[in-house]
Amino acid sequence: MAAEENLTEIAEELGLHEKKRHIFLCCDQSKPKCCRRDLSLESWEFLKARLGELDGHQPRLLRSKANCLRVCERGPIAVIYPEDVWYHSCTPEVLARIVDEHLVGGKVVEEFRIAPPGGRDAAHL
Repeated sequence: MAAEENLTEIAEELGLHEKKRHIFLCCDQSKPKCCRRDLSLESWEFLKARLGELDGHQPRLLRSKANCLRVCERGPIAVIYPEDVWYHSCTPEVLARIVDEHLVGGKVVEEFRIAPPGGRDAAHL
């Protein structure tokens, strides 16, 4: 039962059941295709730092590094759940906008959005 208690403790510490948005960033790829590995790691480090600055102000945000999100063009690629909004070209500058405008402000950054088929509108979250 100690392992189960440990999982519960970790979940509480991370606020897993309180989080409302989760951003996944394609980076640190074993076989880089969408962008250079070093550039993807630069974006990851920025994202970690920027979300760390918001911790306590926006405690409902999670981040995860993804080896590959299978959109092997114009990376790094990011996806935000539960909205299912995908972004391309996620440099630190673009991620700054995504964090401020989308994750904090609730408005999709259309300039870098990978539009869904049929143009499903998630512009106002």
